[in-house]
Amino acid sequence: MPAVLAGVNIFYKLAVEDGMSMRILVSYRFIFATAFVAPLALVLERKNRPKLTWMVAFQGFLSGIFGGALGQNLYIQSLSLTSTTFVAAMANLIPVLTFILATSLGVEKLAIKTMAGNAKVVGTVLSIAGAMVLSFYKGREINIWSTDIKLIKHNENHPELSHSHQVLGSLLALASCLSFAVWYIIQAKIGKRYPCQYSSTALMCGTASIQATVYAMCVERDLSAWKLGWNIRLLGAAYTGALATGLVVAAITWCVRKRGPIFVSIFNPLALVFVALVGSLFLDEKVYLGSFVGSVLVIIGLYTASWGKTKEMKKDETNLAQNGNIIETETTHNQISSV
Repeated sequence: MPAVLAGVNIFYKLAVEDGMSMRILVSYRFIFATAFVAPLALVLERKNRPKLTWMVAFQGFLSGIFGGALGQNLYIQSLSLTSTTFVAAMANLIPVLTFILATSLGVEKLAIKTMAGNAKVVGTVLSIAGAMVLSFYKGREINIWSTDIKLIKHNENHPELSHSHQVLGSLLALASCLSFAVWYIIQAKIGKRYPCQYSSTALMCGTASIQATVYAMCVERDLSAWKLGWNIRLLGAAYTGALATGLVVAAITWCVRKRGPIFVSIFNPLALVFVALVGSLFLDEKVYLGSFVGSVLVIIGLYTASWGKTKEMKKDETNLAQNGNIIETETTHNQISSV
């Protein structure tokens, strides 16, 4: 999933270079995602899909807002007011905010006194620390490979952003992180009531496409800006919609239902590793020692958290089996006593 999401940055940058509005691209992203995942939901989950209740529909609406229209538009707006490095660093707050929300709302238990609980905390901290190193520490340049692929021409004369833009961009980036953290919690709730990842993804993308389109049409009044040709705009909308949203959100929904929101959010910093890799290959971006050190910390943190979550799940399964055996024994004993 992080590898697919890393490609989104390339298509975002290429679309901006082509003059496409980012708000329109976000709208098309969810339209393409809906068109891609809805048929999969109709075919693959037609026999085991539970009834769509008003509560599930409302949760899908909220999922479309926080994980779709609101979260993505806050992200692109903060990107335009600050820088890609800053926004990428701020995105590392998502696991922290998800951790706080999930434990505060009782979605997941902290279990800080157990080895598994400590492993999840240490893994989260290491992943965030690695992502921060990846974002802020450069060190010396590392020449891993040489490539002539340059999809974007770099402009050396970047205008400096005002302090007010930096402050507003920081607040928008923080709001975007909070929005995605809330989305993880909502996905956990939907997974319990509506355990069909394709159907719930189609519901989320459908509502997000309506919300994002209404917002984009209110801001972008020029209808010619909505035209798609056989160019990077169409390719960007198709990639970010079908792969980076349709398939990835379905996979995230399944993972949240199986492992919980905290475990899934920990993988967010891993996207920075792939962003650095893809950037050096296709965008002619430099690779520094900080990228290598940060990537190692992220990977160690992910493995630590994954081990803790696996150990916790095995313990829960063992306790559940033991409780089942106790209940079965008591039932058998009562039957014998009644005879």
